[in-house]
Amino acid sequence: MSAPFLSPIVRRGLVHSLCFELAFVLLLGIALPLAVLAIVDGVRPLGLEETWTWLTQPGVANSFVGSCVCALFSIGILRRLRYLPGVAVARSILPIVALMFGLMIGAIAGLRLEYYNKLIVSCFFGVLLARFAITAMRSRAKGLLYYVVPGGRSDLILQLKSAPAFTLNSPSLVSLPDCAIVADLHADLGEEWERFLADAAISGRPIYHYKHVWEAETGKVQIDHLSENNFGALLPSSSYQRLKRAIDLLSAITVLPIAIVIIGICVILIKRDSQGSVIFRQRRVGFRGVEFEVLKLRTMINGHNGEDSHLSITQSADGRVTKVGRFLRRTRLDELPQIYNVIRGEMSWVGPRPEAVSLSKWYENEIPFYRYRHMVRPGITGWAQVNQGHVVEIGEADEKLQYDFYYVKNLSYWLDTVIALRTVKVIFSGFGAK
Repeated sequence: MSAPFLSPIVRRGLVHSLCFELAFVLLLGIALPLAVLAIVDGVRPLGLEETWTWLTQPGVANSFVGSCVCALFSIGILRRLRYLPGVAVARSILPIVALMFGLMIGAIAGLRLEYYNKLIVSCFFGVLLARFAITAMRSRAKGLLYYVVPGGRSDLILQLKSAPAFTLNSPSLVSLPDCAIVADLHADLGEEWERFLADAAISGRPIYHYKHVWEAETGKVQIDHLSENNFGALLPSSSYQRLKRAIDLLSAITVLPIAIVIIGICVILIKRDSQGSVIFRQRRVGFRGVEFEVLKLRTMINGHNGEDSHLSITQSADGRVTKVGRFLRRTRLDELPQIYNVIRGEMSWVGPRPEAVSLSKWYENEIPFYRYRHMVRPGITGWAQVNQGHVVEIGEADEKLQYDFYYVKNLSYWLDTVIALRTVKVIFSGFGAK
């Protein structure tokens, strides 16, 4: 798409700044409820000495400090989520703020500190209101535009539906609005465009390689022209993987008692619905290409060990799926026994889904670079699952691999948090189930 420069100049504006967000949330979400409660419920008469005495009461002080900490942490998390693709920040506000205040209440109860419940509740709703107000203001404020330098493969950015992108008609900064400039920095652009990019960089404008923009906007990594340098960039953080393993093990042991109860109920339902073993075992390819046996609750009439690629693929409205199996698949409860695989270190809570041995061999023969997805532990849920759902065809597997590579390349606790939150939505919506 080609378009003239927009007027007036489009700017990210005050509402996108951290200072505005901090001031708005702390004033509306914390200071205002505190002032109202001081007037209505606390200070008689209104004076500096009386106000200070009321504020320094242990219950009020503990609740005020705790609410401030919750507000600041929620701001930090939500700001980080804005930069992850496919994340609707507005849908994350309630769970993030509720989680922060829930942790605060748990800490207060565990340490047996005094608290002021009216202030905690008021600040909770105040922070929620402030956060939703900021999101509403940002949705009306125009964000950053992409202007694309012609040449190479940068035209790929013009196909994005998630962000406004226009083609630069001439190598000039005159009348150029506040925008990010995108170019194929590996292409031979010519002297005029090279000089333009240098001038743009000197003026302080952000300049991005087209691949970085495409990955950030789509949540995928292209796999048709991956070079040796790309593979080097795909090597995930070893320190975070060790930390993640410790978190996986601790959380798996913690939820195991509850999971056993739920699995027990599911076992009864499976037994009453159809004959056969309640546990389904299948050989799959895992971390560093090592095969292991994954455990699931049986959802089909006929089981298989993963050696037949045709039987390994679940089609839409597959006749092998039982009535109870459809429910288990839709809610992902059939994956619960994989907590055992997590404890053994064969899987993680979050990561690329492990494929059956036969499917993995098939994909490796058809898709270049497929084995690189084994650089991290496979997961019970993953980036491809919350974006794409169940895969049947080779073309879909190719797209799934792009999601998997994005996860490997951007492995972090932020991305794992996003996947965990979106998995909750998947469970209730049944997205991608077959």
